[in-house]
Amino acid sequence: MKVEIKKVKTEEDEGAVISAVEVTDTIRRAVDLLRDSGNSIPVLSGSDTLMVRYDQIYYIESVDKRTYVYSKDSCYETKYRLYELEEIMGFPFLRCSKAMIVNIRKIRSVRAELNARMSVELLNGERIIISRGYVKDLKKKLGV
Repeated sequence: MKVEIKKVKTEEDEGAVISAVEVTDTIRRAVDLLRDSGNSIPVLSGSDTLMVRYDQIYYIESVDKRTYVYSKDSCYETKYRLYELEEIMGFPFLRCSKAMIVNIRKIRSVRAELNARMSVELLNGERIIISRGYVKDLKKKLGV
């Protein structure tokens, strides 16, 4: 595959063109990566509102009707509901249980568990459980 990078003067001139015989999953992932590289969501850190980029998020969890966003070493609260974030963020975020969404780009390793569940270790060392109803989707996305 031929790849070219051309330097431009302003951010408005930035763009990407993909020429392909067929639009495959790999091409779709590349497009998603290009589109999502600058996207972010508002989160609360104490009394401050911060913007956290998608690529900094490891997983998102809903606990007691509150939604928490976890990065490498921080935890924030957001006003979005889990289902809203799942719709907004799309790939590479994947539902892994009723109360959690995981960024599959932050997964270091995967291990089969009892009762058809899986556990994943994230790049920051945390382990999370993938409910058996979501294992098939995870395997498909990871190519396992």
